[in-house]
Amino acid sequence: MEINIQLSKELGIPQWQIDAAITLIDEGNTIPFIARYRKEVTGSLDDTQLRDLDERLSYLRNLEKRKAEVQSSIEEQGKLTEELTKAIAEAKTLAEVEDIYRPYKQKRKTRASVAREKGLTPLAEKIKAQDTIIEPSVLAKEYINEEKGVNTVEDALNGARDIIAEEVSDSTEIRKKMKILIQNSANIVVKGDVEDDVYAMYADFSEPVSKIAPHRILAINRGVKEGKLKASLDLSQELALNAIYKDVVTAQNPSARLVMEAVDDAWKRLLQPSLENETFSALFEVAAEQAIKVFGENLHHLLMQPPVKGHIVLGLDPAYRTGCKIAVVDATGKVLDTTVIYPTPPQNKIDEAKAKLKALIKKHNVTVISIGNGTASRESEKFVADLISELDTKVSYMVVSEAGASVYSASKLAAEEFPDYDVSLRSAVSIARRLQDPLAELVKIDPKAIGIGQYQHDMPKAQLDKTLDGVVEQSVNSVGVDLNTASVSLLGHIAGINSAVAKNIVLYREENGKFKTRAELLKVAKLGKKAYEQCAGFLRITDGENPLDSTAVHPETYKATKELLKKCGFALTDIGTKNIADINKYTNTENRTELETLADDLGLGVPTIKDIIEELLKPGRDPRESLPPPILRTDIMEMKDLKPDMVLTGTVRNVIDFGAFVDIGVHEDGLVHISQLSNAYIKHPSQVVKVGDIVKVKVIDVDMKKKRISLTMKDV
Repeated sequence: MEINIQLSKELGIPQWQIDAAITLIDEGNTIPFIARYRKEVTGSLDDTQLRDLDERLSYLRNLEKRKAEVQSSIEEQGKLTEELTKAIAEAKTLAEVEDIYRPYKQKRKTRASVAREKGLTPLAEKIKAQDTIIEPSVLAKEYINEEKGVNTVEDALNGARDIIAEEVSDSTEIRKKMKILIQNSANIVVKGDVEDDVYAMYADFSEPVSKIAPHRILAINRGVKEGKLKASLDLSQELALNAIYKDVVTAQNPSARLVMEAVDDAWKRLLQPSLENETFSALFEVAAEQAIKVFGENLHHLLMQPPVKGHIVLGLDPAYRTGCKIAVVDATGKVLDTTVIYPTPPQNKIDEAKAKLKALIKKHNVTVISIGNGTASRESEKFVADLISELDTKVSYMVVSEAGASVYSASKLAAEEFPDYDVSLRSAVSIARRLQDPLAELVKIDPKAIGIGQYQHDMPKAQLDKTLDGVVEQSVNSVGVDLNTASVSLLGHIAGINSAVAKNIVLYREENGKFKTRAELLKVAKLGKKAYEQCAGFLRITDGENPLDSTAVHPETYKATKELLKKCGFALTDIGTKNIADINKYTNTENRTELETLADDLGLGVPTIKDIIEELLKPGRDPRESLPPPILRTDIMEMKDLKPDMVLTGTVRNVIDFGAFVDIGVHEDGLVHISQLSNAYIKHPSQVVKVGDIVKVKVIDVDMKKKRISLTMKDV
């Protein structure tokens, strides 16, 4: 319960909502199901709130588990005190717990442990007490023991000094104090190869720990890993030592001088290297968390790009020597035709390629051409623009990101889906389908390969995978899928369904034909009642036996929904028709009392009633349809055509910590730096733009040599 109270304070959510959500999570309910179908229970906590809660809950439970382990270990050593018990209980982070445990942890052999084995702990304690004017060398004489390897006074003093140094280094209070000092007064210093253009700005770089931006930490981290950069922590030694002296040196006598020597040794040999590592780790952890959050947002907006529906699409996977692979798919994504053309160098068979594509366009009534943005994309785009100008039918094109297409094409999944096509033709199919339905196609690819992150391959894998899996799950379930056409990949992201059950659904479909009702799902192998409860509302059946199966209304409320329709004078056959429009009056805020009465009569909550009414009006509504459609082009512009102050319309392709990359139709994406996104101050670009946004931008500068385009959104 203490964790629940803490979560309520941290997340700013009333405790009853926290309690309810945790109970539902612990009962094995999925986040999409709770967010959509348990609004009354949780007070309408949304998907994002629930995921934040779930993540923090997991951390705090792990923290409590670790606290118990540490306390038990110290108790077993017979060293647990009331002060330690209190300190462990009050620790807010795993790092704090580990700092408390540090002096009691089983260590590998150290200089201090060797000194303790030689019986020098009492000498170290006498010197550390600093309560005598007797010289430490005099105190040390009685600890000479040749059998234990303490042959001289100097041996004894060195051992005592090592013990004191380790105790200083292990002190929880000193470590906490030094971390604060580093945060407030230290600089990150980086040196590197001036010749290396990628890391040029870090060749001779210094910035305060307190001010360094997360994306810089990620760049430095990668540069260090690649051996291009060397990073260190710069903190005034005098400042550091004086800070420790204040805590450790309590007198002015011979013992105090030796304690100061131990402090100097502790700082240089133990504390400084350890705290430097911890500082870089902590900075990377924060930067990684930020990067993962941005990656997750980018992925969500990319997956939720509006589909280009009702078009027969020609997918073109560009290449040079091996030719451009072509795949024509119908409006449902079914492959109609494939071929290979050679309009690019070295073959340059442009006329032959045009003839082939004109024939395919005419034969299949192609209306859109989808071009991958990889190798030879520029030449392919020019070729397609010229081709379109020669056609007597309306055809447009769009360059789509082919990031991850090659990964998918070579995968076992692609081989199962297209056993008769080679790898390159599978890529062409994927490129065509990405335009038709980005969500359905992109879920087949590892999110890390999609190319919309920031240093994603450097991120902690488990943390990144969990976040991205959650984003994909949220996106897929918010849209819903057609139970009779969805792929194994798509079904595998539906709440309550794992990959094995997804395969069983498709197998059942192949053996028994289309699903006629949602209830038929219970006949699928390994899909039990709990899984059915979680997934049913997100799976749609069009033209099935029950019109409600085509909506997001959950089967558990079918009876109440039928009563609702009856009370309002409608039948199931009215769902989605103009006749049912009058039911909308129950969602008006003026009729709140009427809506509450209706909810009470039906044994449902107001949020559920509102959701049901919305679904009856627009069954199976796709939330992506409310977004602006992607920009389709018919002609091409090149980078050399760009001039300062030129205003263009573009699509946001990636959002990162320091700005946004915008596709303005010239093959190279332009950068709108964070300072150029808005006239008002913003902390992060995601406050202003998101992946897929259609924006107006103005050209600031074009660097042809480095292929860089600087853009602004100010005053456009």
